[in-house]
Amino acid sequence: MSIPPPPGPQGPFSQGQYPQGQHPQGQYPQGPYPGQQPYPGHPGHPGHPTHPGGWGQPGPPYGAHPRKPPVNGVAIAAFVLGVFCCVPAVGLVLGLIALARIRRRGERGKGFAVAGSVLSSVGLALWVVSLSTGAAAGIWDGFRDAARGGGTAYSLEKGQCLTTPSGSLEGVTYDVDEVPCEEEHDGEVFASFGLPGGAFPGDDTVTRIADDRCYALHDDYAMDTWALPADVDVYYLTPTPQSWRTGDREITCLFGNTDERGRLTGSLRNDETTLDAHQLAYLKADGVLNTAMDSVPLSESYEDDPSAHRAWAGRVARALTEQAGMLREHSWSVGAEQPVTELIGNLDEAGKAWALAEAATEADLYYTHLDEGFGLMDSERTVTAREALGLSTTPPVYEEDGGGAGEAPGKEV
Repeated sequence: MSIPPPPGPQGPFSQGQYPQGQHPQGQYPQGPYPGQQPYPGHPGHPGHPTHPGGWGQPGPPYGAHPRKPPVNGVAIAAFVLGVFCCVPAVGLVLGLIALARIRRRGERGKGFAVAGSVLSSVGLALWVVSLSTGAAAGIWDGFRDAARGGGTAYSLEKGQCLTTPSGSLEGVTYDVDEVPCEEEHDGEVFASFGLPGGAFPGDDTVTRIADDRCYALHDDYAMDTWALPADVDVYYLTPTPQSWRTGDREITCLFGNTDERGRLTGSLRNDETTLDAHQLAYLKADGVLNTAMDSVPLSESYEDDPSAHRAWAGRVARALTEQAGMLREHSWSVGAEQPVTELIGNLDEAGKAWALAEAATEADLYYTHLDEGFGLMDSERTVTAREALGLSTTPPVYEEDGGGAGEAPGKEV
């Protein structure tokens, strides 16, 4: 940008336009210019003033152009900062400093200093208002997101579907593309959470945290475990040491295909945003039992750890009682009332069997009651109620060696 001329009257010619003593005849009037005081040394000037160089020095010869004082550089800086409002407080301070120096040194640029101070004051007032209303935080978030980049692996939100350049959720990636979930995609985000600040905790620690939390959170997004395809598993995106230095602290939990080159089509989401009141009530009650069943002991048999297995049987017995109570409290639709009532009866009987397993002191007795309890909880007994509620009626298939929540595949970002 061009800087405007300094305020104040400007002469029609610049100094040095003509060599001294060679002005065109009659161009300049003899004596001082109109509107000016007689210049020091002119016969019409009262007294004999001094030259800036010291007392008693003669003034410049008559007819020479006076030397203009310089424009204060701090004033120009204040004006520029005031115009751009990038750092309004600095512009205001520089403007005040410039005014003081201009008065003391007789320099030019007062207009620049005043304009810069005024503009900076306005900018500072707007900045204070934005801080009080939270607008500044939004602006900062925008700058931060721009720096981190939309379309990066750590700019994803719950419910979004994505593809990666490699088409895989294994390895390292820096770029992802958000796509509609109706289209083919590599993953669907079901949760995300942040890690505390500080030094990077290490890949193993980050992976362990991601594995534990993502498996615990996936039921909140896909409440109907029967509706999850058999080839879908939990994945996650984790920070790398490099992205950690840029402020990335987020772990993103995904559903992805167990086949590295497999794709997903359609959303897997079924929660309060997609379910009706009856479906939601049923699945919330079912979730209580699922949580208890997932707390199975690490030891495979009763003989390896009897107390742990009896404690697990007790948790399941209490979950069955709670589940049945939740189902009783809800007012079901006419079509679902009868099948849900039959299911509640099965849950009551199953709860009794699991309670007996908790009290068993011998392995054979424990397994007898356990088998009875599992039989009363058979998935076929729940199909009728699910069908009446419009839920999936295909029981999930679990691998024999699944062993609960193992380590999920992860991708660093």
